[in-house]
Amino acid sequence: MALTSKAALQEALGRWGGTVTPRGNELRLDATVETLRSLGIFLQDYLGLSLAMLFATDERSLECGGFVLRHVFAAPEAGAFVVVRTPLPPGEERFPSLGDRVPSASLYEREISDLFGLIPEGHPQLKPLVFHSHWPEGVHPLRRDYDRRHRPPYVSREIPFLEVEGSGVYEIPVGPVHAGIIEPGHFRFSVAGEPVINLEAQLFFVHRGIEKLCEGMAAEKALFVAERVSGDESFANSLAFCQAVESLASVEIPPRAAVGRVIFAELERLTSHLGDLAGICLDTAYGFGAFQFRMLRGWAYLMADLLCGMRFLRSVNAPGGLRRDFFGDQIPEAVKLAERIRDELEDTAAMVRRNGFFIDRVENTGILSRDIARDLHATGPGGRASGVPHDVRRSYPYAAYPAMAFDVPCYPHGDVACRMNVKLDEARQSVLMIIQGLGALPPGEIRETLPPLPPFHSALGCVEAPRGESLHWILTGEDDTLFRYKIRTPSFCLWPALCHAVRGNVVPDFPLINKSFNLSYAGNDL
Repeated sequence: MALTSKAALQEALGRWGGTVTPRGNELRLDATVETLRSLGIFLQDYLGLSLAMLFATDERSLECGGFVLRHVFAAPEAGAFVVVRTPLPPGEERFPSLGDRVPSASLYEREISDLFGLIPEGHPQLKPLVFHSHWPEGVHPLRRDYDRRHRPPYVSREIPFLEVEGSGVYEIPVGPVHAGIIEPGHFRFSVAGEPVINLEAQLFFVHRGIEKLCEGMAAEKALFVAERVSGDESFANSLAFCQAVESLASVEIPPRAAVGRVIFAELERLTSHLGDLAGICLDTAYGFGAFQFRMLRGWAYLMADLLCGMRFLRSVNAPGGLRRDFFGDQIPEAVKLAERIRDELEDTAAMVRRNGFFIDRVENTGILSRDIARDLHATGPGGRASGVPHDVRRSYPYAAYPAMAFDVPCYPHGDVACRMNVKLDEARQSVLMIIQGLGALPPGEIRETLPPLPPFHSALGCVEAPRGESLHWILTGEDDTLFRYKIRTPSFCLWPALCHAVRGNVVPDFPLINKSFNLSYAGNDL
């Protein structure tokens, strides 16, 4: 069913029954434990929505007296999110699983089982996700009564990997410690000869308890936690957090800050994509291509330094706008540098695309089909390279993006070559938007003062991070504090997509496929 407007979506939801409450880009409705499963299937199968996020909150101390589930379904064509709130009756710790019908629900339900101790009944493969074999059973740190200062005892229990049986099938374990200076992750390959039959990734080795850390924290202080979720998406995560806070405060940021946020967001996207492109070249032994992209990435970092004095764009954002203004006398130099990057990038892209050896390595390698990308809610370059056109900047416009002229590149085949081409095209679009923004930077203030936040209200922030759609949800407490803060970066959805893309390829191609996604361990292991 095609829903091309928020009004049409609201009307369709109304036919289901219950009250639909619009708030910003959200359409909110309540479900019961008895109706949750049929509603979720209705939203996916009949309305064509995809599950973007699922999480729990412990609201036993609040009016509802129990745990609450929230399923967030994305309707990008309608420019809205459908947020389904399901309170569990007091004392109830079970809920119906959607994992067998809604593929992206499976990981979220396992996460809820680990962190809250709630049981998704009917889950197709319920085993620990966040917890490893040393974590004791029955200890659930996101319950409100769990003392975060408590160190649970070390235990040893077995958490099995999925086994593939058959003649000539064997397993190759890789990690969690790797040869490079990267974060830990364990990859278990099931292979028959060279081709990979299955890949299972075990992550969360660097789980930091960020959501627990932010309980009771002042919103202004939590911003600095948000921008440290993942080092190369600092600005995107801080921006999504700020959007949620500004929505709660009903504050519109100044025009100069709106344009500034676009410039900084695109600078971050540019540096991220150029680093990924360099890595793809390096993994195919294309040294000169890697050198070119790394040089361009260095110039992009220099441009960020010229504009605000912070290469990694931390402490730049703030609720209500920007924390720091542009260095005005450096803007002409930054524009010249952006134009230089634009020209050099055009030449480098043309050189890379006509290198036959390189193209032979990336074409038809690591294919992610459109259906799987959509089922797993794979967004960003990973999704757009598989023919899923979703881009938050277009679907849920924010900051000054509605006034910006830019294209959203999309490719159909889903291989490493397509992901490379999306990033090449997006890097070019980012440079053009930076030049566009610097040339149209309005005068005036950069930050609006926020009033006190209303207690026990919620809001959703959404941005297009370099890797894709990033969602930050906030439930306020008293005195401008956070009662619950849920973060879902694009990497959480894309790690399962990577495992699918590797199947049918040979093990030596895994580093190349992995680099074409370039997912964040830290952004996943919150």
